[in-house]
Amino acid sequence: MTRVPNEVARLAGALRGVVGQLHRRLRQVDNAGVLTPSQSAVLARLHRDGPATQAQLAATEHVRQQSMAATLGALDELGYLERTRDPRDRRRTVISLSQLGSKTVRGVHQHREEWLATALAGFTQAERERIEQALPLLERLAQN
Repeated sequence: MTRVPNEVARLAGALRGVVGQLHRRLRQVDNAGVLTPSQSAVLARLHRDGPATQAQLAATEHVRQQSMAATLGALDELGYLERTRDPRDRRRTVISLSQLGSKTVRGVHQHREEWLATALAGFTQAERERIEQALPLLERLAQN
């Protein structure tokens, strides 16, 4: 790894801590404890990236296929998934969100955004503007 100046390393540590806290807080807001973090991650990935096979989901989530099978089984029981045969390779099954699964993801996103909006309402206009000004930099950092 490239050596970075101490002030950059300190900023990286502080940013990681704050982003981690915000991520944990947002996870607390959603689902009312109905879904595990792994289940939420799979639903979010299917919503964002579209249909995938179990193997693809396991690879993108960095888990074993057996673990992904358990996660998908639980989501199936809740009615959040649909499984169809891959039209190009009939041996494979493609997993996508059911209507209920899509509605659930949209509801979680809405709930999180409502929480964020309420929290941001407690900031001054100048503070909200500073956060808004930082968004392009944070987006660029996330793309790096």
